[in-house]
Amino acid sequence: MKQQIKLAGLAALMSVAALPAVAQEKIKIGVIVSLSGAGAVLGQQARDGFNLAVKDLGGKMGGKEVEVIVVDDELKPDVAVTKVKGLLERDKVDFVVGPIFSNILGAIHKPVTENKTFLISPNAGPSSFAGKECNPFFYVTSYQNDQIHQILGKVAQERGYKKVYLMTPNYQAGKDFVAGVKMDFKGEVLEESYLPLGTLDFQAELSKIAAMKPDAVLTFMPGGMGVNLVKQYKQAGLLDRIPFLSTFTVDESTLPAQQDAALGMFGGSNWAPNLDNAQNKKFVAEYEKTYNSVPATYAFQSYDAAMLINSAVVAVKGDLSDKAKVGAAMKKADFQSLRGDFKFSANGYPIQDFYLTKVAKRADGKFQTEIAQKVFTNYADRYAASCTPQ
Repeated sequence: MKQQIKLAGLAALMSVAALPAVAQEKIKIGVIVSLSGAGAVLGQQARDGFNLAVKDLGGKMGGKEVEVIVVDDELKPDVAVTKVKGLLERDKVDFVVGPIFSNILGAIHKPVTENKTFLISPNAGPSSFAGKECNPFFYVTSYQNDQIHQILGKVAQERGYKKVYLMTPNYQAGKDFVAGVKMDFKGEVLEESYLPLGTLDFQAELSKIAAMKPDAVLTFMPGGMGVNLVKQYKQAGLLDRIPFLSTFTVDESTLPAQQDAALGMFGGSNWAPNLDNAQNKKFVAEYEKTYNSVPATYAFQSYDAAMLINSAVVAVKGDLSDKAKVGAAMKKADFQSLRGDFKFSANGYPIQDFYLTKVAKRADGKFQTEIAQKVFTNYADRYAASCTPQ
């Protein structure tokens, strides 16, 4: 009897000791996005798109349960560093997904990659990590920032605009916006207006635009900034006189607030809800049913980020101990992107198609962007040649 009690006690101790190991069998993914402030709706879309993908995977990757830990970077670099260190040191996540804004990416990139943890950006794609500073632990499921803005410059050039007014927030992505536009636009830039991130009053700039009379306004104003800019641009009566081409200013994250004020405005994108493939149609319908809103690029790119991670986990049969093998599986991008064809350049940024989109009102009264024309096909960013594969 005593022997049986001893054995039972030993079994119980072994069971308790094994608990941490069993818990660690989960695939732990930290999602760090902006969930408060002017960029909150963008982060919400990214979070929801990622969670939808995990749901579609049955909550598992490579046969292992997935635990998603979501944190708000508050659009503050110092806060983001503290939050991401918590994900790494306390939660011991296997992957970090995020952020939305490039200045936040600049803050968290080093602590994550130096920890040899894979960082997948579902939106921010600055030039700073696309060339010589590329990293084998960093992947992007969106684009290199310049490319999305280059669409506007190319379209402006093709339409024969001679002089344009550029307006953008004053941070890395804004600088990439200007660089991207200038790659193909050869006319005159009347002014480069750099505004503080989070600006909501554009009256001074609109007065300048009215006085300068450019052939077009080209702008990058995401989130709440874009909502206010579009409304004020329309109220100023400029839309009927000066064409408005933008990136992340009129999209599914801002249209619920802009509505009719944005009708007919053009944007640059790597995707639109009406992109014609079966998987994308399923995603859009499921997202709308689950979250009662039309998905934007932030949602689809996060969905793809989850599918990218899943493809790597499946390839290594759930064993994440060999980082080199996981990295090799990530590079293959062996999953079906919602955008269609997709693969990585040597720098971990996508090779993909890009489009000019136009705001439309659907029969159900909801607003969305729709593809107006394809601008670039199977396009790799210009910095990849400077990246030495590792």
